[in-house]
Amino acid sequence: MPPRAGARSQRASEPSQSQPARTQKGAQRGGRSQRQPVEEEEEEDDEDDDDAPTGSMNVDGDEEVTRRAHDLVRIALFMEHRRLPLRRDDITKKVLAPHTRLFTRVFAAAQGILRDTFALELVELPSRAGLDQENANEPTQGAAEDHLTQARKATGMKKKSAATGSKSYILRSTLHPTLIDLAAQTDENILEEEAADFPSDDESDDNGDDDEGERPPRSFGSIISWSHTEQVGPIGILYVVLALILANGRVLPDNELRAYLRQLHLPANRSPVHFSTASTTRSLTIDNYLFQLQKQHYLERRAVGETGKGAGNKRVRATQATRDDENSNQMYEWRWGIRAMAEVGERKIAEFVGEFMVDGDPAARNRDAREKKAEAMVAGIEKAAGSKLTEIA
Repeated sequence: MPPRAGARSQRASEPSQSQPARTQKGAQRGGRSQRQPVEEEEEEDDEDDDDAPTGSMNVDGDEEVTRRAHDLVRIALFMEHRRLPLRRDDITKKVLAPHTRLFTRVFAAAQGILRDTFALELVELPSRAGLDQENANEPTQGAAEDHLTQARKATGMKKKSAATGSKSYILRSTLHPTLIDLAAQTDENILEEEAADFPSDDESDDNGDDDEGERPPRSFGSIISWSHTEQVGPIGILYVVLALILANGRVLPDNELRAYLRQLHLPANRSPVHFSTASTTRSLTIDNYLFQLQKQHYLERRAVGETGKGAGNKRVRATQATRDDENSNQMYEWRWGIRAMAEVGERKIAEFVGEFMVDGDPAARNRDAREKKAEAMVAGIEKAAGSKLTEIA
């Protein structure tokens, strides 16, 4: 392709009044032959302006940023529906290419659309190495924390920075927890309307013993209808597994996890994990469900003695992983995944366990007694975990 300056010089070198005029036929021929290259060069100039490192954006550039921001919102919602993280490399290739320098502007515009329209925001997942370092440096007792603070003041050492990001993103709600709690309460009017819209909800428990039976979503008469938008049953199993790992010192051997699951009537040789009719999958075995949770970064399984770096990067099928476990004597252990740290948080799981245990205790009748016992339960889980419970990362 000839240099761009040559094309501009051809367009600028039009005959002046002092120069002899061309014939009408020659002028028409020349105009037809030069008009298309000039228009192509102008379009290329506009594209280069979008990728310019300096200078202000024109109207076309702002429209381009908005269009790519909507593309980012679309792919983020798609990945969130599959509960898979959105990597920055995918954003660069599928949304920004070839204008990779627009990442900051496109990302900020997409955040505004997500917050204003969907009450969601993109949150970067922490890295596993950063979380492991944070847990290793976390003091186990209040006295140890005071001693560490005094040592930092004496030596002038600053508190370590936050965990390094993984350059992967998930969507997280921006609604206040109080608003979510109020929207999840049962309203009689909504319950009556949902009963009329979904008359088959009462028969949802008829197939409880059938592994392949359908599980229609139940209605609870709340503004936020979790059962019609989320898989409440599988999420409940996930939270129980997270609670077991947390109460076991943040690490749970595989054989102990299997024993707990059998006590909860979740054997490995059946399909006890049922999904509602909103999902394309009716049921999964517990092995396949645990494998799915690993893929979604809610859980992490490591070989005993294996470090966090590079753990779990090899992609295998669930059936292959189960077969390899049966044919080897390798011991495995379960930990929280990075998505669970960013989406749920250890303290929320401890509060979930405390509320569940208190609600089933007839001794805690009044509100003060229930709150006091729930706080004691959270403190006991924190002690069992070995260090201070973390909030959402």
